[in-house]
Amino acid sequence: MGIYERKQREKQRRRKDIINAAQKIFSVKGFNSATMEEIASAAELSPGTIYLYFKNKEELHTSLSIDILKYLSIQIHKVVNLDIHVEEKIERFRDVFIDLYDHDPNILINLFHLQSGETLHNLSDEVMEQLKQNSAQAHGAIIQVIKEGIEKGIFIDEHPVAMADVLWGSYAGVVLWVDSKKKLNNQKDFVKSTLITAFKIIIQGLQKK
Repeated sequence: MGIYERKQREKQRRRKDIINAAQKIFSVKGFNSATMEEIASAAELSPGTIYLYFKNKEELHTSLSIDILKYLSIQIHKVVNLDIHVEEKIERFRDVFIDLYDHDPNILINLFHLQSGETLHNLSDEVMEQLKQNSAQAHGAIIQVIKEGIEKGIFIDEHPVAMADVLWGSYAGVVLWVDSKKKLNNQKDFVKSTLITAFKIIIQGLQKK
């Protein structure tokens, strides 16, 4: 292995160390409370070294969101390729969404905030492109299943992109709203039960009468 290859491998290892440290800090403290200094300390690096890999805290956190989107896209495409009824595929999407929430609710919540906030303006072109591509892959798979339902005469004949937006928006809305209620009223976490109810309503709404 040459000097260049060793340097590239070292850069990849450090980047992975930063990502792992950031995930731990963000999961415990949340995006707003976490600092780059804390992440650097957890990664056993200097803050200056982190800025060689990530433009700012927003970009570092977005990298975690991209990893979640990649995982989501893989799981959704697995559902798309199953030989099962189209309505069951929508139910499987629900299970994928719940599993994703269980994996790391804080990172998922911050992903939804990221998609609807000003943070997008603080990202480099490269990271923004990665976010767009992975979002499009996950969203496109959902659209594919809805199109299948429409073509088979099972789902109502509405625009599949709009229907996919309703499904994804319902997911984001439930997670953010229940999380807000939990903080405001010190309630238990009802995300799973609320998502189950939401998907019952969505599936009924998709079906032709």
